[in-house]
Amino acid sequence: MKITKDVLKSKGIAYIQRYPYEELEKVTKNRKRHYETPDGRQVPSVTTVLSATKDMTHLNAWKKRIGEQKAQQIATESANIGTVMHGSLEKHVKGIERKPGSNLIHQKAHAMANVIIDNGLKDVSEVWGSEVSLHYPELYAGTTDLVGVYKGAPAIMDFKQARKLKKKEWIEDYYLQLVAYSEAHNKLYDTQISAGRIFICTQNNEFQTFEIDNYDHWVGQWYAKLEQYYKSIL
Repeated sequence: MKITKDVLKSKGIAYIQRYPYEELEKVTKNRKRHYETPDGRQVPSVTTVLSATKDMTHLNAWKKRIGEQKAQQIATESANIGTVMHGSLEKHVKGIERKPGSNLIHQKAHAMANVIIDNGLKDVSEVWGSEVSLHYPELYAGTTDLVGVYKGAPAIMDFKQARKLKKKEWIEDYYLQLVAYSEAHNKLYDTQISAGRIFICTQNNEFQTFEIDNYDHWVGQWYAKLEQYYKSIL
């Protein structure tokens, strides 16, 4: 079902198709996610770049502390909850009926989606696209959860689940994702988006939101990561 003006008008949100967003094909290359861009090139996803350049010290210490098996169990459960929560939020934005289901994971994810809807999406006045594929020609690509207007400013928005409340210094990759998507959008559509919002709900239904506070700083960090990635695969 496509997002329609009538569907979103009923939610107090205006759907405006400002840009001709096109879905990109996801491909696996060297066991990592890539996207095929309109010119036929296969470029790494934003998350592939960030995973390849991430400092794993703290993650490895956590795995060692609780054990590999427990760590994998937690990661799998969190990933499942996140997938269902994202699906629920996408349905909400597109005006599709959402049901909590009988599965405990689905019920938890549905409740978490409601928290983001009530606390985050209430300030979204325009939706330009949901699950939007974006690419920076010849360099990278990715999919952002929402593009639109948040508190009066054009913004890139992403939804996240968490097991506990976050501190800013723990989620630098989230900021880098936002600016990567913003840079791609600005390149493709000649926009000047510099606002970004991260909406987080914990598995205890606690809400947090973080915003890009220094765009130039995070852009510099992102391009440094991108350079590091390409040097590593040469």
